[in-house]
Amino acid sequence: MTEEKKGISPEQKARLKAEYDKDWRKELRKAIPAKERMKMPRQKMPEREPEERNRDFREVNLGLEAEAAMAEARRCLDCANPQCVTGCPVSIDIPSFAKLVEKGEFCEAVWKIKETNSLPAICGRVCPQEIQCEAVCTAKKAAGSPVAIGNLERFVADFERLSGKVTVPPLSPPTGRKVAVVGAGPAGLTAAGNLAKLGHQVTIFEALHIAGGVLVYGIPEFRLPKAILKAEVDYLQRLGIEIRTNFVVGKTATFEDLKKDGYEAFFIGSGAGLPNFMKIPGENLVGIFSANEYLTRVNLMRAYEFPDYDTPVFKAKCAAVIGGGNVAMDSVRTAKRLGAERAVIIYRRSRHEIPAREEEVKHAEEEGIEFHFLTTPIRYTGDDKGHVTAMECLRMELGEPDASGRRRPVPIKGSEFMTEVDLVVVAIGQSPNPLIPQSHPGLKMGKWGNVDVDWNTMATSLEGVYAGGDIIRGGATVILAMGDGRVAAAEIDKYLKNKKRPSWG
Repeated sequence: MTEEKKGISPEQKARLKAEYDKDWRKELRKAIPAKERMKMPRQKMPEREPEERNRDFREVNLGLEAEAAMAEARRCLDCANPQCVTGCPVSIDIPSFAKLVEKGEFCEAVWKIKETNSLPAICGRVCPQEIQCEAVCTAKKAAGSPVAIGNLERFVADFERLSGKVTVPPLSPPTGRKVAVVGAGPAGLTAAGNLAKLGHQVTIFEALHIAGGVLVYGIPEFRLPKAILKAEVDYLQRLGIEIRTNFVVGKTATFEDLKKDGYEAFFIGSGAGLPNFMKIPGENLVGIFSANEYLTRVNLMRAYEFPDYDTPVFKAKCAAVIGGGNVAMDSVRTAKRLGAERAVIIYRRSRHEIPAREEEVKHAEEEGIEFHFLTTPIRYTGDDKGHVTAMECLRMELGEPDASGRRRPVPIKGSEFMTEVDLVVVAIGQSPNPLIPQSHPGLKMGKWGNVDVDWNTMATSLEGVYAGGDIIRGGATVILAMGDGRVAAAEIDKYLKNKKRPSWG
């Protein structure tokens, strides 16, 4: 499954140039020449001490102070052809918002971001800017380190919220057209927000009792506080979006049922909630969880606040997490905070190939997480009560690269060994949620269970039905899901404008 690369539109290029040519921007560029800006050091994000933070669920990163944010914004070279915008899946006008931060106009900066991204406080915390906008930042090429775009985005979003100056942007006149969005995760929230700004009547149908999708059940409090997520969702509801929770599309109602209620277009953002397992002996023992179940218990059901929240969770002596992605890092750091004496990552490739964000790996190492690279489990053993007590592992070595470009792990014969564990979390990825495809015949699927789409428009094989996020990608990043939602919203708007208004409209 491949995605065609999308650049910014000619219209956005024209808007970027108009912003770049403003007199106040020219004065800022004159005030500090580019050579001086390139000598400025990158501002470090303040963090809590590892020995303190690995015992609770309060946020690890503390956010920039105003002076540090302005100093970091001065590092932006205000390029005439900003590659950072192309590197952003939702095409934020990054130079403009950075220059507003440099001027100290923090609310104006976040309003600039919200022209294309309605969830800046979330993106500033969990998006992998280091492989997207910051990866192509001119300051990185010229001075060795990129502008800390994600940290600035987080700063201005938090400033707006804490200052009480959150405002709703001008909305287009009501169109009278109804759109149903399936799933209140990052893809669905983004699609809904953009459609609401365009004047459409949008309802999000969410299976869980709280909006947020993977943002609420998958990402721990110490990375994304629930209060931040709630504030972002509240902002979207102020745009006029209705969110109906405990509503399972495909069970509670189908698209055909919703059409009878006047919905003319649909966006599927139901995520990848089907966990993958290794299918090795003993995997059904008590104490072996999918990352989905483990993190959902802790994050959504707030097991970390037991008994205030009546969701017990097993506290291990030795917790082993299988995998090397961000979900694995979230799981192992959660186990450590819940009291595990040892919390271990088991990853079949080397440190160089690990796919998790560098910051997450660094934080895990600082917090006392053990890493066992080039290792894979091959079976689990348990006690007479059926609870896991140990796992047998195999040492690996790296062979030739596979389809992902990473070197394929190859077993080393005779390298088996046993290690004691009483909690195992399997975090090796997940598959797209199968419910909607199963309940909607004619929806074309890919070979991995993903909904098949036209990557230029996010249109599915069903007329008026679009999709984005993990349901089409498998497990991917929050910002890629948001990019899908943004593209789909624009295409749904075009579809509705070209579609004959129904007789009840």
